[in-house]
Amino acid sequence: MVEWVWRAAAASGLMDPVVVATDSEEVATVCRGRGIPVVMTSAECPSGSDRVREVARTLDADVYVNIQGDEPTLTAEFFPPLLKLFDRPEVEVGTLAVECPREDWGNPNAVKVVTALDGRALYFSRATIPFDRDGAGGAVGASGGFAGYRKHLGIYAYRKAALERFAALPVSPLEKIERLEQLRLLENGIALYVATAPRDTVGVDTEEDLVRAERQLAMRVRDSTNDYE
Repeated sequence: MVEWVWRAAAASGLMDPVVVATDSEEVATVCRGRGIPVVMTSAECPSGSDRVREVARTLDADVYVNIQGDEPTLTAEFFPPLLKLFDRPEVEVGTLAVECPREDWGNPNAVKVVTALDGRALYFSRATIPFDRDGAGGAVGASGGFAGYRKHLGIYAYRKAALERFAALPVSPLEKIERLEQLRLLENGIALYVATAPRDTVGVDTEEDLVRAERQLAMRVRDSTNDYE
């Protein structure tokens, strides 16, 4: 699964180097055996972004991208809209979202995000936000779901100063309650901007998610094989 994520990032051509940050020797051994660069990090890191900050101590860059290893259906086309956010000087941290599919409205593993009109994140939650009080349903999006529900994808980009500031802050109260690291940013007044991803992904949180992801990846391999026939 991690190899699929790494290959998608490497194929984007926008980031160099692309490394796997882990505290697991088992993961590191598998990656090295497949020619994937690895940086070992502390087992005490409370979040993936804290882990990226450890990597940033040895790899200098203006912007760091944090890709979670449980997003195997990512492809190279997800990275340009994320990094395009940094053309705006006010953007310190960026992430991606899509219209939330109807089947994920009540799924706590599908994190929802609400943004201001300029794309700045107002809140992330495992609950279904915004709450449709009158049951009006709101506008209908391209996939047939309520366009007001947006699903957050597990990929972030940080300017170096924002990454350093994030990692220096203690785990925040809302971060503890929701188990969402991005809330540490919002609680401390660090703006996070959201771009639209080209499509949804399958984040692997359950056995059912793993089956869905494997099905998509098998189709991708089949289609790429047919291209060469």
